[in-house]
Amino acid sequence: MSNLETRPSEIDCRSDADAGTAGDVGDIVVEVLTARDVPLGGPRAMTVRRTLPQRERSLIGAWCFADHYGPDDVSTTGGMDVPPHPHTGLQTVSWLFTGEIEHRDTMGNHAMVRPGELNLMTAGHGIAHTEVSTSNTTILHGVQLWVALPADAADTPRDFAHYVPPAVERSGVAVRVFLGECAGDRSPVHTFTPLLGAELTFAPGAEIELDVDPTFEHGVLVDDGTVQVVESAAEPLVRTEMGYIGVGATRLHLRNVGADVAARVVLLGGTPLNEDIIMWWNFVGRTHSEIERYREQWQAHSDRFGQVQGYEGDTQHLPAPTLPNSSLRPRENKAGRAFRDR
Repeated sequence: MSNLETRPSEIDCRSDADAGTAGDVGDIVVEVLTARDVPLGGPRAMTVRRTLPQRERSLIGAWCFADHYGPDDVSTTGGMDVPPHPHTGLQTVSWLFTGEIEHRDTMGNHAMVRPGELNLMTAGHGIAHTEVSTSNTTILHGVQLWVALPADAADTPRDFAHYVPPAVERSGVAVRVFLGECAGDRSPVHTFTPLLGAELTFAPGAEIELDVDPTFEHGVLVDDGTVQVVESAAEPLVRTEMGYIGVGATRLHLRNVGADVAARVVLLGGTPLNEDIIMWWNFVGRTHSEIERYREQWQAHSDRFGQVQGYEGDTQHLPAPTLPNSSLRPRENKAGRAFRDR
C-alpha cells in the first residue's frame, strides 16, 4: 500500500542500542498506541487507521508501518485502488480478514491477496507495485504492514513470497503465524531480522498463554473485541488500539474479556532494530540525501523501480509529494522494557 498523504512526515528513527532488557519482574507495562485516521485520497476515500509510525513510537522491532482498515463497504468508498508507486529499503506485508486485493509489481508478479494468506514483497533496491480491490469484494478489511530492512540488506534485490499458514487451535484461540514462530508453529517466509507476525482469533471468553522471545518487543493490535494483557495493570485494549510491550517478557497471556463476543488481534514482534532510519512517503533510507535521490529517480521513471504492467487505472505513475525544505528533528526510538523496575 502506498502512503498517499500529500505532506508525509519525514521520520528519522534514532536507535538506542543500549536499551537493554527488563529490570526486576513486576507487572507487565503496556503502552497504549492510538491510531490516527488517514484517507487514501479522493472524495470517496477509504480511510485507514495508522498506528505506526507515531511520535510516541516509530518502530516495534523492524515493523515500521501499520495501517488497519475496514470493515469497509466498497460500494460506499470505492474500495482500494492504489496506482503504481515505489518502495525502497523495506518489505510490505499484506494480510486480509475479508475481501480480495489484486497485486501487480515490476517483477511481473500478479497475485491475489486473500483472507488468511500472506503476500510479502521485498523492495530492497527498489520496486513499484499496484493494489486494487477486486470485483469479488463487498467488504474490505485487513492490515497493511511494512518492515524496515537492516542496513546490510537495504539494497537487496526485489523479491516476492506467498504463504498460507495453518490455523493452530489452542483452547478457543486460532493462531495463524505468517512470520516468525509462535504457538509451536513457524513460518518458512524469510525475513532479514528476527520477526513475529500472527493473527489470533479468540472465541468468547477465550485466553491464551504464549511463550515469547525475551529479546523481542511486541505490539498487540486489536482488530475486533476487547483484549486484556493479563499480567498488566493496564485497561483492556479495545478495537484499533495497539498495546506495546517492551523487551524482557518470556510469556504473553492474552484474554478476550468479552464473554459473548469473539475478538481478533494481530501480534507483531521483533528484536529492536538498533539502527537510525529515515522513512518518508514510501521510502526507507539512512540519510536525507538518499531519500531525495529515490524521489528524483522515481519522478524520472528510473530503472531502479521499473514499470508495472497491466494496471488499468488512469494514473500510471503516482507522483511523489514535495520534500520538506529541511529534515525534521530526529525522533527517539528507545526500546521499552516489559517490566517495571523495582
